[in-house]
Amino acid sequence: MKQIFIILFLVIISARISSAEKRKILFLGNSYTYYNDLPNTLKQLALSLGDTLEVDSYTPGGASFQSLSNDANTLAKIQLPGWDYVVLQAQSQEPAFSPAQVQSDTYPFAKKLDSLIHISNPCAETIFYMTWGRKNGDAGNCAAYPPICTYEGMQQRLRESYLEMSNTNHATCSPVGVAWRTFRVAHPAVELYNPDESHPSVNGTYLAACTFYCSIYHKTTLGANYVLAGVAAADATNMQDIASNTVLDSIENWQQYGGIPVAAFTPIANNLQVNFTNNSMRATIYEWDFGDLSPIDNTTNPTHTYATPGNYTVKLISKTACNKYEVKTNAVNLIGIPNGLEDQNLKKKSSIFYYNQQLIFSKGAKQIAIINSAGMHILNRAIHSDATFLDCGFLPQGLYFYLVNDQNSELQRGKFIVP
Repeated sequence: MKQIFIILFLVIISARISSAEKRKILFLGNSYTYYNDLPNTLKQLALSLGDTLEVDSYTPGGASFQSLSNDANTLAKIQLPGWDYVVLQAQSQEPAFSPAQVQSDTYPFAKKLDSLIHISNPCAETIFYMTWGRKNGDAGNCAAYPPICTYEGMQQRLRESYLEMSNTNHATCSPVGVAWRTFRVAHPAVELYNPDESHPSVNGTYLAACTFYCSIYHKTTLGANYVLAGVAAADATNMQDIASNTVLDSIENWQQYGGIPVAAFTPIANNLQVNFTNNSMRATIYEWDFGDLSPIDNTTNPTHTYATPGNYTVKLISKTACNKYEVKTNAVNLIGIPNGLEDQNLKKKSSIFYYNQQLIFSKGAKQIAIINSAGMHILNRAIHSDATFLDCGFLPQGLYFYLVNDQNSELQRGKFIVP
């Protein structure tokens, strides 16, 4: 059997836990949450994507963070055990007021609620629910604070305040308001508001549910077969897409201050040995499965040597001390080509040589491959029958190997150095 020289190329596949994930979430807010039953909408959406979400809520109309923090019902809900996430949604206008007013009237009670959550459930993650500006701004408070006279101005203040609360409380933010703005611009004919120009329509609630799903699971909602009644199928797809892009394309904008981990790694190969660089965030415990039945490795940046070439699915589980976790898999494909290139004593074929940044060969060559000294496949190209050289000026300095199939289908191989 021919010996094998390894070419490694990496196909990066973002994947998460394939089995259903069961999590538990509490919503604390007001009518922006209970309109169209956002908690149950999120639950059904998650179920359609293979995940189980247990939900509960306390959402009295008009509730502010101050009133919620002094409400016995709020405290009773918070004190129930086992919450993975507790969502905090302020009265719709209060975070949009002037920075000084929000500093005195909103932030202290957000902090109080967050503290109460962690007293009862130390491992729970607080998620601040960034809401949306009113359709045409806040007319009732426009004179007192002109920046919120328009939707754009009100939306900007909501964004600033919710991110500040996420920052100061070391919490996560679900950027529903940002997804809302993006959808408004891209699909202005689709109504996100109720006739009062404040509360969400069924479209608005479904968009919010998609955004929350992406924030919690770090997975796309595209392809979900659950659609809230009254939402057109085409609109639902657009909402799934925009929510996914808003959260997943900029996840650190919304989650950098919180405790939800992100799993990520980069494999770099040298023949059969692969070095793994761990790029995870907000995790301290790691479990590596190299896909070859070897024992689980718990080091941060492991090096693993495979016995044979093949296709391997490498899985990293990144965890926190509270057992919050995320899984990332990379498909590592090891493909063999004939032995001989690594032989440092191999002589070049007389018909093939490297000169003046060109690989010169005889007419009739059909296919050429170039490999670097680490075994990485640099080029694989069909050769026109009349061609006699290949421009290699793009190659950096180093040792390279070549393989050429000639007109007799004989494999020619050798090496050259780019000075």
